[in-house]
Amino acid sequence: MEFRGTTICAVKRNGVTAIAGDGQVTMGESVIMKGNAVKVKRIYNDKVVIGFAGSVSDAFALSEKFEEMLQKYSGNLMRSAVELAELWRSDKMYRKLEALLIVADANSLYIVSGSGEVIEPESGICAIGSGGNYALAAARALAGSTDLDAKEIAVRALKIASELCVFTNDHITVETV
Repeated sequence: MEFRGTTICAVKRNGVTAIAGDGQVTMGESVIMKGNAVKVKRIYNDKVVIGFAGSVSDAFALSEKFEEMLQKYSGNLMRSAVELAELWRSDKMYRKLEALLIVADANSLYIVSGSGEVIEPESGICAIGSGGNYALAAARALAGSTDLDAKEIAVRALKIASELCVFTNDHITVETV
């Protein structure tokens, strides 16, 4: 049985990027194994924030490898993300990992996937995981119709997603950079 993590939402606004994640870990399609997991964390001397969705063990392996890349490339977020995506796509062991990452530093925000993509969201808003589309829609609506800051938009978007997606809860962890 596979354990899965769920929804992550990132918002970049007025020079601040917030990444928020819910706390639910689901086993299969019907069992909530944990409601207070932390899927958003600070790495690289607190200069980078990372959020992950997908298989929990796979996401941990990828976040550790990403931190190694940051060390190797002196904190260059884009280079580290590209190198991780290349490794993830080409290495036989890493290719099987099922997760998505959102990574951010003070200047940049990217989604990194196992099929080799490193995507910078054009609107400064992105979301991944089972409730990602709900969180993305909510965050875009809030950003376009309110003066809320990045952190408040990300948290509210996650709360809205938790009301719609059974794999997302409202135990939210948020980090800003």
